[in-house]
Amino acid sequence: MRVTIAGAGAVGRSVAAELIENGHRVLLVDKEARAIRTEAVPEAQWLLADACEVTSLEEAELQNCDVVIAATGDDKVNLVVSLIAKTEFAVPRTVARVNHPNNEWLFNDSWGVDVSVSTPRIMSALVEEAVSVGDVVRLFTFRQSDSNLVELTLPSDSPFAGTLVEEIMWPRDVALVTILRDGHVLRPDSGRSVEAGDELLFVAAAEHEQDGIGRNDRLPVRLRGLAARERPADVADGQRERARQRRQRLADQAGPGELAEQPLRVGRC
Repeated sequence: MRVTIAGAGAVGRSVAAELIENGHRVLLVDKEARAIRTEAVPEAQWLLADACEVTSLEEAELQNCDVVIAATGDDKVNLVVSLIAKTEFAVPRTVARVNHPNNEWLFNDSWGVDVSVSTPRIMSALVEEAVSVGDVVRLFTFRQSDSNLVELTLPSDSPFAGTLVEEIMWPRDVALVTILRDGHVLRPDSGRSVEAGDELLFVAAAEHEQDGIGRNDRLPVRLRGLAARERPADVADGQRERARQRRQRLADQAGPGELAEQPLRVGRC
């Protein structure tokens, strides 16, 4: 993959080094001569030019790039670079750094930005993820699909602890992506249970993050309900019914005397 990074500061150089280590070709562009430190990332290509100028980006052959990363310390520059890359050179993917939180609303497809990276938002998400048990924490936003990657650590007193994935009535437009447990990444198979202390990663539609209350005013009430001390009556009834149907299916499939030998795990109701 060919990647052009506008901004050869500490952030740009760090990203370039990571991408090169992963086998990608990287070009760093900066208009400041002091930023051209080829010894810092010797495997990268370097260009002394203004990334806001179309002629400079033509010299960088942006039309042949797979990804453009606007990583300067100036939000205006990052927006202009993203817009030019998308509209003039049809770059498939643009990633832009957000320096000031008040400007985050500008970093969308109207300005040619596919993915925005806000350091304050990432830091706050990491802090919340580290200290929050039972709260849904937004980790990442997918701009094109208007969805978010969110995390919830299941508390020890959750009534859903020990419940099979297939027996939980997940909210609409919310998908359980993976379960992190004891340093392992587990697939959320239907026959696997969620346990206290599990980190659950979901992809959730943004429209379902607007019904919360309190300090988590953007979080889905139904998703946060996983951490509630008591299950809502309709959810509990639905899970009892699914458990009954599952027992019936096993009974229909098993021959006489076989059912007793098959352990059946049912979530607490």
